[in-house]
Amino acid sequence: MTEPVWTPDAETRERANATRLLRRSGAADWRELQRRSWQEPDWFWPLCIDDSGVEFSTPWERVLDDARGPEWTTWFVGGKVSIPRNCVHRWAERTPDALACVGLAEDGTRTTRTFAELSRDVTRLAERLVALGVEPGDRVGIFLPMSPEVAIASHAIAHIGAIQVPIFSGFATPAVAQRLEASEAKVVITTRESSRRGKTVPMLEILEQAGHDVEVVLAPFELDEFPGDLPPLEVDSEHPYLLTYTSGTTGKPKGVVHVQGGFLVSIVREGCYQADLHAGDVMHFATDMGWIMGPWTLVAAGAAGATIVFAEGAPDWPTPDRLWRTVEQERVTSLGLSPTLARALLPHGAPDADLSSLRTFITTGEPWNPEPYRWLFEEVGGARVPIINCSGGTEVGACFLSPTPIEPIAACSVGGPALGMAMDIVDDDGTSLVGTGEVGELVCRRPFPGMTRGFWRDPEKFVETYWSRIPGVWVHGDWASADADGFWFLHGRSDDTLNIAGKRIGPAELESAAVGHPAVQEAAAIGVPHAVKGETAWIFACLLPGAEATPEDVAAHVAGELGKAFAPDRVFFVAALPKTRSAKIVRRAVRAKALGTDPGDLSSLENPEALDAIAAAVQ
Repeated sequence: MTEPVWTPDAETRERANATRLLRRSGAADWRELQRRSWQEPDWFWPLCIDDSGVEFSTPWERVLDDARGPEWTTWFVGGKVSIPRNCVHRWAERTPDALACVGLAEDGTRTTRTFAELSRDVTRLAERLVALGVEPGDRVGIFLPMSPEVAIASHAIAHIGAIQVPIFSGFATPAVAQRLEASEAKVVITTRESSRRGKTVPMLEILEQAGHDVEVVLAPFELDEFPGDLPPLEVDSEHPYLLTYTSGTTGKPKGVVHVQGGFLVSIVREGCYQADLHAGDVMHFATDMGWIMGPWTLVAAGAAGATIVFAEGAPDWPTPDRLWRTVEQERVTSLGLSPTLARALLPHGAPDADLSSLRTFITTGEPWNPEPYRWLFEEVGGARVPIINCSGGTEVGACFLSPTPIEPIAACSVGGPALGMAMDIVDDDGTSLVGTGEVGELVCRRPFPGMTRGFWRDPEKFVETYWSRIPGVWVHGDWASADADGFWFLHGRSDDTLNIAGKRIGPAELESAAVGHPAVQEAAAIGVPHAVKGETAWIFACLLPGAEATPEDVAAHVAGELGKAFAPDRVFFVAALPKTRSAKIVRRAVRAKALGTDPGDLSSLENPEALDAIAAAVQ
């Protein structure tokens, strides 16, 4: 039996949005509600929209239309909606003086905007974009650090029905150029420079070197000449909202398209019933607009009427406790971070800060290891803050799997299927493994509102990537398991899985075993060809400051945890692992460098020099 680490008390249950929805649904319990939510979409999604307060200016005629097949299903057919109206303008009318966003620079400078001020600036920037010739459907790039200007830019673009193209703020010129060219952006919103770990990032210079013929709008914005009276454009629910690029293992990044209706409803479902956001709450997510959690934060918090805290720069600079000081200073109620960031902060010990405002942690991006999970839950959250560990993806637009605060949560689990999601885990023959605890392929058996409407200019690739293996079923590319107690777990990407002498194991399990060694801070496990076993494991590990160990020590520890069959063939100590700015380890790049193969697109890496050290270590 799997014992939960979190069990909600009566007070938590009573104040939670999920409890209100459960009561309105008439379902006996959460599992019945989840099951009905995907079996009866015509019943569930109107209930969700009404309960969460999402507003359509024109009601839809049908909840969904799957006449072209599940991969091309459209949602809220005939309805009209505006994300900026739901996330900004209606709050400016209801609670104009409430705090909409806070900006924290690395040097400590703090700026704020009320909902009335944010609404004014969004509208004026929208008018400026119109003056530059931007029309509905045009693409507008956002190349900005995390700051209130991000919210202004994102909502101003959607205000006029244009499509935003978030560009990771740490990109070099070639990656910026690729995205501008692929999206055919007409305008880019950027700033002259930003700061990262005390160093100046010349963002305008990087953009200019990209050589794309595009109008540039600089932040801070000069908007006094615009009256601010242009109403938000109410668009069809299927009108494109977001074009964001994901790094591929080979070839060019994929352009993922999301639409206003489906994205809004799916993200609000998560913000409301998973993150448990309420009006007046305060959310901070250590992320970037170039990662899907950037737009997620804008929509989830904005639609709830919550305050967003933006922090330019790194979450652990100029001091390792910057993230915790941000929570203390701004009284953050919902904190978003990646498991890798938690692992990086763990060696600095329990926070010396007042974190009593926290009600939820939101984590995503990769599987958890037990030690850092328990550290975040017990040492940081005092065993009173649930970890809402979501699993989804850029193409999903939201999540497939997630806990909710009103249900028990097991350590490292992703709860269970999110509302409206027909999730399953299958073996090679397509047989369900749910409830057995066996690892299999994570799939979604029915379409859902937040799914991408395809890859930009490449619909065939979208179908090939997700819908070709099992007709009519979305195959996501993750290994997962679900035990008899109903707890679901991720085990890494299925294309990362190792097959050692016929025994399949996810890299996350090897990494967790390595991190369990008292000297190891973090690790990346890869599979390499082996003449006898077919494949064997190599582990690249970073030691804790001042700690000592030998590769043999770590290998023996892994074997002791997992069995001799899974002992790594080699263990390498490196100073750092390659990561994105959101602190996610790019395992495929580690494997490619170690084997001397093409690593694919590396434009999202914050520290590409780490790959050179990996290549040197294996020689």
